[in-house]
Amino acid sequence: MTTLLAFFSRGEYALLENSTITSNHSSASSGVFGQSASVMSVVTSSLSIDQQKKLLSVLGHVRLHLLYKASVHGFTAAAFHNRCDKQGPTVIVAYNAAGFVFGAYTSKDYTQSGEGVRDEEAFLYSISAGEDKPLRVAGISGQSAFTDGATGPNYGALVFLHEDKPEIQSNPGTSFTFQAAAMHGEDLALTEFEVFRVEGLGDVLAKPWRNVQWTAERKQQLMKVIQSYKPDIKTVHEARVLLVGPVGAGKSSFFNSINSAFRGNMTCQAIAGTAGKSVTTQFRTYTIKAGKRGGAVPLILCDTMGLEENADAGLDIEDLVNIYKGHIKDRYQFSPSTPLQVDAPGFRKQATLNDSIHCVVYVIDTCKVSLLTQKMLDKFAGIRKKTNQLGIPQILLMTKVDEACPLVAEDLKNVYRSVYIQRKARELSESLGIPLSCVLPVKSYSEELELDQDTDILLLTAVEQMLNYADSFFENQVIEDQEGIEQLDLYRSNDLTRPVLSEQTKHIV
Repeated sequence: MTTLLAFFSRGEYALLENSTITSNHSSASSGVFGQSASVMSVVTSSLSIDQQKKLLSVLGHVRLHLLYKASVHGFTAAAFHNRCDKQGPTVIVAYNAAGFVFGAYTSKDYTQSGEGVRDEEAFLYSISAGEDKPLRVAGISGQSAFTDGATGPNYGALVFLHEDKPEIQSNPGTSFTFQAAAMHGEDLALTEFEVFRVEGLGDVLAKPWRNVQWTAERKQQLMKVIQSYKPDIKTVHEARVLLVGPVGAGKSSFFNSINSAFRGNMTCQAIAGTAGKSVTTQFRTYTIKAGKRGGAVPLILCDTMGLEENADAGLDIEDLVNIYKGHIKDRYQFSPSTPLQVDAPGFRKQATLNDSIHCVVYVIDTCKVSLLTQKMLDKFAGIRKKTNQLGIPQILLMTKVDEACPLVAEDLKNVYRSVYIQRKARELSESLGIPLSCVLPVKSYSEELELDQDTDILLLTAVEQMLNYADSFFENQVIEDQEGIEQLDLYRSNDLTRPVLSEQTKHIV
């Protein structure tokens, strides 16, 4: 996803978020989208930076998410409704050869009801190269803003995609009054046509939906709790937490940030990057040290290859199950096309509770919540099913919250007061089937050279929850003979031959 920052009057800014589509062909055509996909691409808006500024100046403090682009999806009413119905507030952006960018905003849904829709917030607008300020036209009082039919968007004075063609019908005086020359230069042919969902960013909750103590004392308290953690089962010496998520979600960056918080300076032990393919290609287990010469924190963070939509790319679910059960050794090289076999060099046949995963953490880029495809959601559903069967608690991390919401970028303390972040947390909770209480917003270090107290508090709070959930996992274990199992105390995650836990311990087989 490409994200553009647009700045406008009063120092406000908003995000313009482009759309991800899939296709079986390298060139886009209106008939292939929605079919099983082999290629992913990003659809970007044709708006220039200057045009973005002017459009946002009439919309306010918002994020624009590109839903529909006619040159990609088709200049038809059916294509428009397929992607734009029931999307909430939207803005139309039409382009013509005369250099005008014009369109309509509505706060209502398109539903093809066949009825006129009144909307006091609706307006038409026009941006032209020769004018510093956009033209904004409010609706005629008492009249419908648009007719909610099966045709292209019909605002009375402007009918877009008229007769399923790249053109408009102009009828000034119907619902809206304007001079045709000022609105579109009397050029009715369209060179492009886009529709964006408009997502408000300016709303701040009167009361945060979670309470966080943003103090130095709280940070030290969290670090002390984490460093003194002891698993409930004597034979287990640290909690093992697995990070799972799409390519580029920020798994490696999260570990580096936690490590930095405990070390007291920026570190980069896990390789992180922005490549289109997974930067992590091995299964890695990382130990965190408290200070440069300090002891190890009783937490092992495990990093994996990123998830990808296609079956032959990214982390294989069968490999994931073997990781859960402790069968995959550190530095095992993933091969998506060939899941690990029992007789392979990287397979640990006799795994103990020390080797298994005690908590699974799904990592999602908050900026890409709206871009999660059905294929990716289906993959998560498959992983969730396997994880639930093994009784492993799960948490979801929303990364990059500062990039997703300008209010949070201005002050991280706004993270639980941002309506936008709360809405995205609920959206993830519903789409992935994870309780909202298990969804945790975080910000990892990316460009900073110095540690930040607020960033550390969010990160350490997430780690504290991981340890709490690991305890829940230990409490659910059924161990027949605790005295016999204590003999495993010497066999801590090494690769020597060791006894195997009881078959009744359901996560190890």
